[in-house]
Amino acid sequence: MRYRVRHITKYSYGAPVSLCYNMAHLLPRDTQHQRCLNQKVRITPLPVYQNESTDYFGNQTFYFSIQEAHKKLEIDVTCDFEITPIDLETYKAKSTISCGQLRALLKAPSTPEERLAKEYLLDSSQVRRSKALQDYAAEVFTEDKNALKATLEFTHKLFSEFTFDPNTTTVATPLEQVLEQRSGVCQDFAHLAIGCLRSVGLPARYMSGYLETLPPPGQEKLIGVDASHAWFAIFLPELGWVEFDPTNDLMPSDQHIVTAWGRDYADVTPLQGVIFEGGGSQQMSVSVDVRRL
Repeated sequence: MRYRVRHITKYSYGAPVSLCYNMAHLLPRDTQHQRCLNQKVRITPLPVYQNESTDYFGNQTFYFSIQEAHKKLEIDVTCDFEITPIDLETYKAKSTISCGQLRALLKAPSTPEERLAKEYLLDSSQVRRSKALQDYAAEVFTEDKNALKATLEFTHKLFSEFTFDPNTTTVATPLEQVLEQRSGVCQDFAHLAIGCLRSVGLPARYMSGYLETLPPPGQEKLIGVDASHAWFAIFLPELGWVEFDPTNDLMPSDQHIVTAWGRDYADVTPLQGVIFEGGGSQQMSVSVDVRRL
């Protein structure tokens, strides 16, 4: 399957910005099942400096600096992908390790992959382990239960018990509040799943990217109505990192497009930076379009 993703971010400032420095996680990364065919970045006003690089987690980044006065900023990124569908039934058949075995394995890792996975057992800036999270997940991730099946069960638990509501949380909403109010958005559900998994001693990481959305039968797909998406992955030694989407109660196969991964959202923020002046106020709009080629 081939996709084209166009992600446009626009900023409007209350007063001219004299200088800005920015870093973006908007470029695609190649994975076992995903290959980037081409990419194009257009920034207005034209940056005086621009450079692509790779961060600690292997994600593609690009830095840019604008050194002329501007009241508007636009970052327009277009990428073409080729995705090979994942045979989920084969995944389920191959993974035999139990939750207890996985916990024991990571106490004495024997491979580079297992040692790197231990990093995703630790607290990060936006995901902290807690007794409340542990208690919520403990009955699912029992010692003898198959780790992949337990994660599928937990994904369904989140989907069934939480309501998608973009008006109840912000980027800074604590996980305990999300757990208590039982509502949030995809980022909250990914963070909550990661926090619960880490709290019961299992490694989990944050996945950032896009999800293809299809219009109802007979209706034309609108441009720009797709959105950035977030889900999570758990490390299983037989398979590597296996992804789960609690917002939609499924294991991603060929409709999830990965741009970056890290410990949590703070590691893969789509755009972050520093501006000088700007009048103390700004407005941002984002348009995302995911289309099959």
